[in-house]
Amino acid sequence: MNSVHDMGGMHGMGPIRYEKDEPVFHARWEGRVYALAVATGACGKWNLDAVRHQRELIPGPEYLRMSYYEKWLTASVELLLKHQLVTRAEIQSGRRARGAAKAAPPLSADKVLPFLAKGRLARRDVAMASRFQTGQRVRTRNIHPEGHTRLPRYARGKLGTVERDHGVFVFPDSNAHFLGENPQHVYLVRFSARELWGEQAKPHDSVYIDLWEDYLEPA
Repeated sequence: MNSVHDMGGMHGMGPIRYEKDEPVFHARWEGRVYALAVATGACGKWNLDAVRHQRELIPGPEYLRMSYYEKWLTASVELLLKHQLVTRAEIQSGRRARGAAKAAPPLSADKVLPFLAKGRLARRDVAMASRFQTGQRVRTRNIHPEGHTRLPRYARGKLGTVERDHGVFVFPDSNAHFLGENPQHVYLVRFSARELWGEQAKPHDSVYIDLWEDYLEPA
């Protein structure tokens, strides 16, 4: 979707400041938020694409104000509310409402490491003909969906070359909205920097983007 989260190519965001020996978490609460996201995700009520889309729905001013894990927390809370696993009153009080059903934890301590090691694979072993071949020139579609998409705004309507076929994967645009996995080929597509950024880009630079088949059309 078109919103403030799609920052690629945007100006005015300030310099990227690198932190030497940056820790995994800057504060203990960030680790707890990560654990909360993993534990609630194990309920199986939503998928990774739905989580990403929930973060995209954060209003622009709030999105820019929030830190990384504040966005994670906000999305987790909204998903819990949407799927009626908690109530707003329970979130505000931090306590389970009297008489509310108590669900068995889907992810006990002994299952955490195997769960994280396994991950959530989006690759699908499906025999499916590919529409595009290595070396073929393609153009990205100039789309502006209201829902989730993994086609960045700066790369829409641009010419590129297929460098590799990664195989078949779940399509995020439909999966995020529980409209089916719609598995399809994902391609590594090379774009010249000047195709994306104009004449100010260096002539020999390239940008490589993984793109689903529905994002592409023959050039």
